[in-house]
Amino acid sequence: MSDFTSNFWSIYVTALTIVGIIACLLLLWITARKKVVATSDNTTGHVWDEDLTEMNNPMPRWWMWLFVITIVFGFGYLAAYPGLGKFTGKLGWTQKGEYDAEMAKAKTELEPLYARFASMKPEDVARDPQAMAIGDRLFMNNCAQCHGSDARGSKGFPNLADGDWLHGGSPEKIRETLTLGRIGNMPPMAAAVGTPEDVRNLAHYVLSLSGSPHDSLRASLGKPKFMACAACHGMDGKGNQALGAPNLTDDIWLHGWGEAAITAMINNGKVNQMPAQAEKLTEAQIGVLAAYVWGLSNKPTAAK
Repeated sequence: MSDFTSNFWSIYVTALTIVGIIACLLLLWITARKKVVATSDNTTGHVWDEDLTEMNNPMPRWWMWLFVITIVFGFGYLAAYPGLGKFTGKLGWTQKGEYDAEMAKAKTELEPLYARFASMKPEDVARDPQAMAIGDRLFMNNCAQCHGSDARGSKGFPNLADGDWLHGGSPEKIRETLTLGRIGNMPPMAAAVGTPEDVRNLAHYVLSLSGSPHDSLRASLGKPKFMACAACHGMDGKGNQALGAPNLTDDIWLHGWGEAAITAMINNGKVNQMPAQAEKLTEAQIGVLAAYVWGLSNKPTAAK
């Protein structure tokens, strides 16, 4: 209810809730008072399907009292817990407080386990079956939504199992990426390259760097235009991990392959973001997750 921008919605919800409960109580009271005139055989006179006769038996009192108890419980619940607009309840319970308490309990219980992993080298953590089981759960809960359950990514989301890294694939670099996040920015370069034909020629030159199918004539014409790209990708096109500039010679394409995809990248640029995990995960969890991700492309031998 803290998202309300005025008191109107708080009052509205409170009134609607109370009126609803009172209306149920009133309906129960009216129904209990209403008497149906019975015939001599104790029926209401209603017959369905030729032989189904409605008897005039009253509702059992215990059944009616269940309704009354439910309504009383509803008032008690709303007094103790949030449910009436901005009123927080006498017990002060909140979902956030419950979540924080559960997370604190889990952290306390797992602290000795994570302490053991913290004293190990990342390479050794990646060989520990228990650590990898924990890392797998962390990955599924926090990373698989973008990188896939098999960590092989998809268009726009890097494959973490192939050994190709934009910012470096050492355990330290992976941990840095998880902690701080990354923002990849490929600026639109069409103005620096020249005409649309120059952009097409450059796209074919970029394709030629990885040995991909290309037009060799256009590639030769586009080679001089690569000077606009060399500041980030290097003269040899092998990229620069310090800048997060991809290697253009390895035939791995994050945002699509072919003339059309590369031309669109040159014309429009691209901004990608890897969100920081420091606010979601503890330092110890990030350490285990970093070792797990490193292990995906290094396949360490499990400890015996």
